[in-house]
Amino acid sequence: MRLGDYIEELEPDEEAERRRLAKEKSYAITDHLERFERNFEQALSGDTLVGSSAPSIFVGRSNYPDISVGVLSPVGDESQAEEYVTDGKWYQQGYAIDDVLQRRTGLLNSSKRANVDSPGIASRLAPSVQDVWDGFVGVQREVAIADRPVDLEIGLDGTPDLGLDAGTDVATPRGPRATARSADLTENPHVPRPVKKTLEDDDWQAQGAMTYLYRRGFDVYEINSILSAGALGEAAQRRLVPTRWSITAVDDTIGQYLRGRIKNAPSIDEVQVWANEYMGNRYWVILAPGTWEFELVEMKSPGSIWNPDPAGNVWMASAAEGYEGRSSYVEETAGAYYAARLGVLEHLESIGRQATCLVLREVSDDYWAPVGVWQVRESVRNAFDGECGTAETFHDAVSTVTQRLPVSLDRLRRKSTLAAGLQSNLSEFK
Repeated sequence: MRLGDYIEELEPDEEAERRRLAKEKSYAITDHLERFERNFEQALSGDTLVGSSAPSIFVGRSNYPDISVGVLSPVGDESQAEEYVTDGKWYQQGYAIDDVLQRRTGLLNSSKRANVDSPGIASRLAPSVQDVWDGFVGVQREVAIADRPVDLEIGLDGTPDLGLDAGTDVATPRGPRATARSADLTENPHVPRPVKKTLEDDDWQAQGAMTYLYRRGFDVYEINSILSAGALGEAAQRRLVPTRWSITAVDDTIGQYLRGRIKNAPSIDEVQVWANEYMGNRYWVILAPGTWEFELVEMKSPGSIWNPDPAGNVWMASAAEGYEGRSSYVEETAGAYYAARLGVLEHLESIGRQATCLVLREVSDDYWAPVGVWQVRESVRNAFDGECGTAETFHDAVSTVTQRLPVSLDRLRRKSTLAAGLQSNLSEFK
């Protein structure tokens, strides 16, 4: 489909209606927390949370290397524990920002302090993480490597803090938190055979183990949890990894693996434009014939969560890599870069092609609360569903798409490496 026709068929935004709904939903968080408090009081037996089912874990990064480690368990909805796990199903089910906040405010984060290398901070002579399969850290690791929610009982110290951590550009929001005294399994977790294989091999580097699990059908969400619990890598190198760091590490590692898979593949033979919109974020993915290059440009509108001044200018950030990839961490676009790159590489690997790729992310003021980098990953992954628009040249594609962006083509060129290259290449023919 010609690019002009493709863009014409994109449904217009109903900005006023979405903004009204967003304002209504933002006030509903208090209701979710009050509902949690009622459910918590009903589920508590003395100071023990009984009949709990933990679908996931959380590892903090404050005060590293002495950090907070926790198990996340729904309170009052244990039979639906799998629905509280952050993964691609949330996108498929059409979750809105409010749906994510409902899930996160319904999860209790029962946590204790631990050192990343050993189960307790009281003694650095304690067994290293690789040997710990009992106590609180051991239970947390069992939850992380299991392929379904694990039933357990949690002993608590005091009542939970009902404050909401709104989350970051990488990690999802977190709801109520409580200090755990103990955690005990009430069932034997089921661990998939490939995970057992990575655990048993003490000489397997973490990158190789992650790639192995991905090739065996594990999604990055599952691998992230296993890595975070210190259950991957060479035995002497295993340690607890803060959740925020592990998310980016897995996206980066799997992305490098996929880039290697397409490095010798033929190029696509036409300029393609793919688009997707989710949770107040609009994505344009422009693929052009050529060897692998990638760039993410983010544009955050005034009044959005990362650019709160409603009277300010559009905030822009970018990061890029060439054929050989990157040798340093992306600072400006952080985890969004690796998540978007993963979605593009998965598509190219699936069709056996390589391409030069520019991803443009527009964050509108409808994105009123951060939900985590998973929405970037799933939005780009799913941008390749359906039909794309085509253009004669990469320049035509960028120029046409820019007409729908909140910035001018000149400003985009000043920020984007790939768009700036267009300007220099054209000037050579003048």
